[in-house]
Amino acid sequence: MTIELNFFQNLIMNPGLDELRKITFNQKNVIITEFKNPNAITKAKARSAKNTFIVTDDTSITDTQTIPVEEGMRIAKIQDEFVKNREMISINGYIGFDDTVKVPAQLIIQKEYANVAAMQKSLYFEADDSIDFTPLFQIIMTPDLEIDGYNNNRVIAVYLDKWTTRVLNSDYFGESKKGGLRMWNKYIYEKGGLALHAGCKIVPTASGEKSFLIIGLSGTGKTTTTFTDQNGSQPVQDDFVALMPDGKAYGTERGCFAKTFGLDKKNEPIIYNAVTKPTSFLENVTVDENGKVDFYGKVHSENGRAVFLMSDIPNAKTVPVIEKADFLLILNKNENIIPAVAKLNKFQAAAYFMLGETTGTSAGGKDEEGKFLRIPGTNPFFPLRQGFEGNRLKELLEKIPMEVYIMNTGRVGGKEDVEGSLKVKIRHSSDIVKGIAERSIK
Repeated sequence: MTIELNFFQNLIMNPGLDELRKITFNQKNVIITEFKNPNAITKAKARSAKNTFIVTDDTSITDTQTIPVEEGMRIAKIQDEFVKNREMISINGYIGFDDTVKVPAQLIIQKEYANVAAMQKSLYFEADDSIDFTPLFQIIMTPDLEIDGYNNNRVIAVYLDKWTTRVLNSDYFGESKKGGLRMWNKYIYEKGGLALHAGCKIVPTASGEKSFLIIGLSGTGKTTTTFTDQNGSQPVQDDFVALMPDGKAYGTERGCFAKTFGLDKKNEPIIYNAVTKPTSFLENVTVDENGKVDFYGKVHSENGRAVFLMSDIPNAKTVPVIEKADFLLILNKNENIIPAVAKLNKFQAAAYFMLGETTGTSAGGKDEEGKFLRIPGTNPFFPLRQGFEGNRLKELLEKIPMEVYIMNTGRVGGKEDVEGSLKVKIRHSSDIVKGIAERSIK
């Protein structure tokens, strides 16, 4: 279900970020902010989980929604006819930096949505244009193409056997980013590892550097926990990490796709400073007619986003490879009896990983926001049977001497209106990470 490049009549091949920025600045749906970066207002405000399907006739391979191969072929034919004579942009790059996990990937999207191409270009590790590039993964996005028979006339069709994802009638960048990472989940599983929906950081201590993998559903504090500073800590990766049987962990992207709602310079200075650079790209952030940014505004969505380069983060580790994973943190944005932190044995870790309980955020759209969820591994992008995740984690924990903790990033003792309940603030979570690294918690 892939498309050969000679099929296209008008294709802009792998433009640089400067060129993409110029095209983006002229988009009808883009506002230039006070920080001189573009803010795109999209039709789709979040991932369209209910519109996402694995294309297969064998429904036993996955626990997610499926559509038959015949229907997948119909969708592909409709999209192929749509793109043939349109001006499109092709972006080449790699998911993963190290050869152990590195996959060549390609995004093809309508030129009118160059902001998506620029954001993806910021996250892919760069491909050398002087070397023949043959993508394994392909994501084809046609935001202007509606398709009958689906909710909101939108569909995301995932052809796992062909390593292809087709996105129709969504201009939300997350469909490009997660389109590649969803397929990468399967790729890493087949190599004997496990793709974790996790950030990664290194914390220096008196007894040496300690590495953390931080699992969490989007919006539960994964990025914040990764980028808050403890002892001059080094962020390595924001989103997906491959944990392999030898205990090494590998990052996927050279940038970050961060939520911006409620972003505050005092509480999150590292992320704030990166988001407000001219090199970042914003999506659905509240901006007035003069370009003034309001990170607390809800005009477009509470799921405002920004893409920025890891090179814009002070002290970030430029090579996203961890020789030994020391700690695994499982985040739970909860409001009941879950304490701020609790240590788990390996059996509890595998069980709780599969329980995957948390409170949904705007990242999952209105269907998830504020609702109590159970998503195994807090990873909604694993495309195979969910039990495979839990069993693989159990296998890895039996080989890797890694400690596991559950961290609550919500409240203890009830909602805000419950007398005596307490908010777990960013500084509390940061002190917990520091305490785990230094072994000062008893």
